[in-house]
Amino acid sequence: MSMEVTAWNSMYNAMHAQEDKRPFSRATLRRIGGFALPHRRSLIWFLLLSVATAALAVATPVLAGRVVNAIVDGDDVGVVVRLAVLIAVIAVLEAALALATRWFSSSIGEDLILDLRTAVFDHVQRMPVAFFTRTRTGALVSRLNNDVIGAQRAFSNTLSGVVSNIVTLLITLVVMIGISWQITLFALLLLPIFVLPARHMGARLARLNREAANHNSVMSTQMTERFSAPGATLVKLFGRPSEESAEFAVRARRVRNIGVKTAMLQAVFVTALTLVSALALALVYGLGGFYALRQILDAGAVVAMAMLLTRLYSPLTSLASARMDVMSALVSFERVFEVLDLEPLIQEKADAVPVPTGPASVEFENVEFAYPSADRVSLASLEEVASLDTRGGVEVLHGLSFRAEPGQMIALVGSSGAGKSTIAQLVPRLYDVDHGSIEIAGVDVRDVTTDSLRATVGMVTQDGHLFHDTVRANLLLANPAATDDDVADVLERARLTELIASLPAGLDTVVGERGYRLSGGERQRLTIARLLLAQPRVVILDEATAHLDSTSEAAVQAALGEALAGRTSIVIAHRLSTVRAADLILVVEAGRIVERGTHDQLLARRGRYEQLYRTQFDEGSDTERDASFATERDASSDTERDASFDTEDDTMSARSLTSS
Repeated sequence: MSMEVTAWNSMYNAMHAQEDKRPFSRATLRRIGGFALPHRRSLIWFLLLSVATAALAVATPVLAGRVVNAIVDGDDVGVVVRLAVLIAVIAVLEAALALATRWFSSSIGEDLILDLRTAVFDHVQRMPVAFFTRTRTGALVSRLNNDVIGAQRAFSNTLSGVVSNIVTLLITLVVMIGISWQITLFALLLLPIFVLPARHMGARLARLNREAANHNSVMSTQMTERFSAPGATLVKLFGRPSEESAEFAVRARRVRNIGVKTAMLQAVFVTALTLVSALALALVYGLGGFYALRQILDAGAVVAMAMLLTRLYSPLTSLASARMDVMSALVSFERVFEVLDLEPLIQEKADAVPVPTGPASVEFENVEFAYPSADRVSLASLEEVASLDTRGGVEVLHGLSFRAEPGQMIALVGSSGAGKSTIAQLVPRLYDVDHGSIEIAGVDVRDVTTDSLRATVGMVTQDGHLFHDTVRANLLLANPAATDDDVADVLERARLTELIASLPAGLDTVVGERGYRLSGGERQRLTIARLLLAQPRVVILDEATAHLDSTSEAAVQAALGEALAGRTSIVIAHRLSTVRAADLILVVEAGRIVERGTHDQLLARRGRYEQLYRTQFDEGSDTERDASFATERDASSDTERDASFDTEDDTMSARSLTSS
């Protein structure tokens, strides 16, 4: 390795090592050992090959010196040829060992990445919804990418580098001292001139790199948000493209300036260290030549010392920054372990039982609930804040009790923020109650297996979320074993057959990010079809038609009628017309059930429900009336006419649609 290459490596190591002064954590080292243990055989071979490669690297300069001596002394040609052949054999062995070492290094590193990534991914999958509502997605993804790769470098780069450098350094020092301890001493005196600039300049470059990385991170976040369909729409609607461009350009220009400054610092750094290396070589040749002329050394020894000099400086400079490399790797491991150590709030009991078969009831018994505080579900580093709020959550549900018998529809109505969606999220155990219990088919949801609960409860939310994948893949998410006939059946029941037939690739058409290539009504019907494919016994609808126009709502309501038929259901509705035929309507305000009864009973009571109802209908809300009462002349097809409201009695519900 040339001195210039050594200078570049030294600068790179110093620049990319994190300036972390924390002491080694034995617990972290033990956990690292736990991840390394399955790969111990490969690690042993890797270390042995690294030692052998380091030993061979020192042999070549010694043999080269002997060649020079043989030439100067006028030895037989055969001696020179044999030495040359031996150097060639060593070179071949070095190449073979380098390839083998690289194979073990990459294999160990990639296996470690696989282990860490799957461990983090599986762990994050078990985290509660509260974790994802607080965490920045980019910061979490960074743990799966940057930090995992940083941890992998501890095995593939740092470990092998430390071992091979120590072996190379010891062998080289022994050989150089054996040749001339005086030249070795003078060569070592130049080491600080070589190492100190590397650490100082490396720190400056590291600061510039971090600043550039921060700017790039912000630009990446800006692009991710603005280049999504909702973000691009928002920017265009508010007419801010020029301001967005100017803000982006400021950071991009700063990154450009940092790039120029970094390039110049690197050039100055490498030039200076190359100059130092040239001075060191000049010292070896000058002092060595002096000794050779005085018959203290032979010419071959001088050549060997010059070649060994690079073998000496390279490991010394690498080891000088080894602590920073090790600490950098440890920091990456600790950031990964930080995520793994965050205990999921929702955990399945060891003795959990399946949800009983047959029709399923849902019962809330004196339920009280507060959203968990930040320190219980998140990490400050993932939220990118200095510290998490440790205050306890404020109770949002107070003593809720009600029961939905098998096959019944329970409707939840009330003001925004009253706690309706919270109630819905407790049934599939997205959160756990603080007090009281929720039972499915007579068993507490905390006592049943997660898989059986997911198979029993199905939910449709108002956003109708879809993955950036095909229609088929989004449907099969609910039931991967479903056949083509099953898919065709649910598409027919969700009023989607004609839509799918009109798509360019049918079921294999990609719906786009969050399903944005489809209309709102089409997305909702697709999520309903997915629900039908899952065949849950309990259905939860969280304002599934809240943001739809009257035509789309009619089609979605028809699909909902299929979804609710014969199933226990809890329906959250803003439009009261959609729940008039519910078996029981619960009026929720401030986390409490303030009224309960049928539509007629609640109207007769002239309480909060009656106020909500009159606000929507008696005060002449044209939008609500249009969404609720589609007349015969407005129906443009038999399908929409079947899904419309009966204008004579003003009744409309998902249950009445079932009969149609």
